[in-house]
Amino acid sequence: MSAVCALVRTRTACDDQDTPSISWPNYHSGANGDYQPVLVDGPVHELLRTDRTASGWIEWFPAHPHEGLVSARGPFATAIAQGRSTTTGRHFNLAVVLDGELSPDGRPIGRAVAESTFHHFADYNWDLDRGAPSFVTEMPGDQIKADPSRLDVFKDYVCNLAAWLQPATNLSVAV
Repeated sequence: MSAVCALVRTRTACDDQDTPSISWPNYHSGANGDYQPVLVDGPVHELLRTDRTASGWIEWFPAHPHEGLVSARGPFATAIAQGRSTTTGRHFNLAVVLDGELSPDGRPIGRAVAESTFHHFADYNWDLDRGAPSFVTEMPGDQIKADPSRLDVFKDYVCNLAAWLQPATNLSVAV
């Protein structure tokens, strides 16, 4: 079997064994209400910077039982954070940024961020007391409730995202 076939088979295998109704990719990074460690390969991207940890970067994201797959393909795409499946140990991208592409006249086209799941930002994942949607069948965790300080640090990532996605130059508007 070629290396490409092995990679495709690995990426298309269902990772989360607890929710068979969700097809691949569905990396199991942990239970709703828990944390997952953020793995960084190379320099830490500015979106992951914080002054609230000893390392200076955001080390934990909210976990989710079935995260998607985002790939960093092309010259302007960079994976900035990875997760690790608690089921298989496989690594997967948590966040990919798109940055640096220019229009034909040399102006920046803009920035984008692709996340492996919106559940990093969902109320239920941040606060289990809000209750789960009716379709959620997985047992929740309690790490965020037991230690909300790591969620507060993760919120720095949310603020960093909002600031980073703003245009780098001010646009003047004719009145």
